[in-house]
Amino acid sequence: MADFAALREEMVRRQIAGRGIDDPALLAAMRAVPREAFVPGHLAARAYEDSPLPIEAAQTISQPYIVALMIAATGIGAGDKVLEIGAGSGYAAAVIGRIAGEVIAIERHAELAALAAARMVRFGYANVRIVEGDGSTGLPHEAPFDAILAAASGSHVPDTLKRQLTPDGVLVMPVGAPGDAQILVKVTREGEEDFREESLGAVRFVPLIGRAGWGGGTG
Repeated sequence: MADFAALREEMVRRQIAGRGIDDPALLAAMRAVPREAFVPGHLAARAYEDSPLPIEAAQTISQPYIVALMIAATGIGAGDKVLEIGAGSGYAAAVIGRIAGEVIAIERHAELAALAAARMVRFGYANVRIVEGDGSTGLPHEAPFDAILAAASGSHVPDTLKRQLTPDGVLVMPVGAPGDAQILVKVTREGEEDFREESLGAVRFVPLIGRAGWGGGTG
């Protein structure tokens, strides 16, 4: 049987800390969450590979480094309220939940939402809530959020998501067409109508589907 604790430690050392991410709270969270429990059983032995893996509903769990990079870029701290768009397996939400005060993660696939919610109960992540629905427009009635992370790429960063940030809040989201080069974008709210954008590098994500995503036609 695989020694998952040892594999997890090696993942953090080589894939996360070894690439320059040094936030102690984030590294501790990555060490604490059992990634093998967030992938299909037959892939558990591959859970700590330096790559994305397939999960249910023909979706994927992101590469561990990308999960860490997105969380690090938002600067999430204790007590923060965080929105995740595209909960998938629930792994990133669980990691964020080890750092933040409250996490709400939206997932449009009912099967994935149910599995992710069950995992939160199983591992006692009481501050993480999984919501089934269209995440492309965020959750205006729950806003504002200190951080928003989107695990799916849009043609642009929807204005509705930007406006759900707190002052100085940060949104991280991939932008680019499915199958094409995509850029991970960081948006910081610097004023009521002032948003600063910067690139965090090339990535590849599944498309953001929904009213403010591909085919939705709204901002």
